[in-house]
Amino acid sequence: MKDKLLNWLNLVLVADVFLVILGFIWFAVAVAGNASGINLGLDLWHKLWIPLFNPAIGILMGGAILSGITSWVSKKFMKNES
Repeated sequence: MKDKLLNWLNLVLVADVFLVILGFIWFAVAVAGNASGINLGLDLWHKLWIPLFNPAIGILMGGAILSGITSWVSKKFMKNES
């Protein structure tokens, strides 16, 4: 059960990493376009910051911490059992 949960958590974190990376790329391109006077969706990105990208970054950080803690605890108990 624990392995299934960790595999699911890792899958969600991988998808979340790609969402955050794509969001950053979109932001960088939109800022460059805005500086050039071309509308590449910076306003839409700003509208999506709070409901989409901000929680995605929080989930990524929380999931990474949770994954690290579970790995540490698992190693700690496995070490004590041997």
